[in-house]
Amino acid sequence: MLNYLWGFMIVIGIVYAAVTGNLGAVSDGALDAAKDAVNLCITMLGVMSVWTGLMNIGEKSGLIGKCNRGIRPLMHWVFPDVPTDSKAMEHMTMNTIANFLGLGWAATPAGIKAMEELGKLEEERGQRDLVSREHVNKKIASDEMCTFLVMNISSLQLIPVNIIAYRSQYGSVNPTAVIGPCIMATLCSTMTALVLCKIMTRKRRR
Repeated sequence: MLNYLWGFMIVIGIVYAAVTGNLGAVSDGALDAAKDAVNLCITMLGVMSVWTGLMNIGEKSGLIGKCNRGIRPLMHWVFPDVPTDSKAMEHMTMNTIANFLGLGWAATPAGIKAMEELGKLEEERGQRDLVSREHVNKKIASDEMCTFLVMNISSLQLIPVNIIAYRSQYGSVNPTAVIGPCIMATLCSTMTALVLCKIMTRKRRR
């Protein structure tokens, strides 16, 4: 649907520019935007390379492991039906830490692996409960999958690395001025997401 929507907007824009005699301005704008996109990608690549490297250093030094153990009680409270020693919990914890540090791109691989492990866990539950293979293969998201997805989207952030990089790229006088507002906004969104997920999970089980 979005492909049709964007295609329609592009066609309308080109037709309107041709009718009003601004086709040259549209072409110049498209080229300038393409240049800005490449520059932004290079900037973000450098930023994410630095932070991903720091994450790898932290993992090898044991710092990430300590962070994992530190937030395990919280993760167990949010996902009580997921074993604490499972691969799913490990990947979800890594994803949460990366999001907390504002490394949205670095958090994506851990998030994908977490979803895969949650799917395997749900399939194992279905087999233990003697649920038919047809039911297991319906690919219905479990409560843990929905909760993890909502938390991943809301994601409490201590350092909004992406936003700071964007502001720096486009000439902000104080790129880090958004740290305080971002912490407050993501804290509110995460708390709201947790409360909503808990309510919906209990409602469904009843």
